[in-house]
Amino acid sequence: MLSNEFKINKVYKFVYVKNINKSYVTVYLYVDDMLLLGGNNYMIKSTNKSLTNKFDMKNLDVSYVILGLKISRTYNGLVLS
Repeated sequence: MLSNEFKINKVYKFVYVKNINKSYVTVYLYVDDMLLLGGNNYMIKSTNKSLTNKFDMKNLDVSYVILGLKISRTYNGLVLS
C-alpha cells in the first residue's frame, strides 16, 4: 500500500488513504476483508485493479454488510447500522 502512495492512518492502522487531485480512495483492511471507498469510481476501480494484480482476491462488488455492519444507501448518503 505504501509503495502505491497510500498513507497509513496514524490512529487506525488498518486504514489507508490516497489523495489525488482533490479526490481520494480509502482502503480498510481487516484480516481477510477489504473495503474500498472513494470520491469517484475511477479511483476505486484503478485501486481495485492494482490490488488484484498483486494479490489473489475476489471482488464482491457493492458491499451491503462488512464486519457485521449493515450498509444502506439513502438519498443523503450511506447509513451504517
